[in-house]
Amino acid sequence: MNQSSKRIYKVALTGLFAAMSYVVFTFLQFKITLPGGDATSIHLGNAVCVLGALLLGGLYGGLGGAVGMTIGDLFDPVYAIYAPKTFLLKLCIGLITGFLAHRLGRIGESSDKMHILVWTALAAAGGLLFNVIFDPLVGYFYKLLILGKPAAEVSLVWNAAATLINAVTSAIVSVVIYLPLRNALVKSGLYSKIH
Repeated sequence: MNQSSKRIYKVALTGLFAAMSYVVFTFLQFKITLPGGDATSIHLGNAVCVLGALLLGGLYGGLGGAVGMTIGDLFDPVYAIYAPKTFLLKLCIGLITGFLAHRLGRIGESSDKMHILVWTALAAAGGLLFNVIFDPLVGYFYKLLILGKPAAEVSLVWNAAATLINAVTSAIVSVVIYLPLRNALVKSGLYSKIH
């Protein structure tokens, strides 16, 4: 398969991951309403973003997660003002995960199962650790700018807790799904179409 065909295939899969992240984030979330009308949620949308980065690379996987969850924000009146923040942070999750998995760990080139497991886990943890640190911080300053100090302070602790829960569950889920999915794609010959 030539580079142009691979790129088209990856763009199509990016759209699929955007749709999956939208559905998982929007319909499979546990929303926590905070004082003042703000909200946070427990969801596995980040797992889809990480899975996309592991399969497609950081840019395509990150775009899939970022687009899907940003659309989810835009369709929810509570989250709509956070759409730009969501796009930036989810794209970064994908970029970091993809960089660790594919540039440093070279999981796309390896057939050593332990090597793939270790680098997949490290990449997922690295991308989501970024989110654990920066989602609450960026969220705090974003809310401070838009909603004022009291609202930002009230939601900071809740957002940090929800982000940590999301990160741990998303890291586990993405690694558990990626490994057998990768094996199935390799056996079917489809893995070579994206790497």
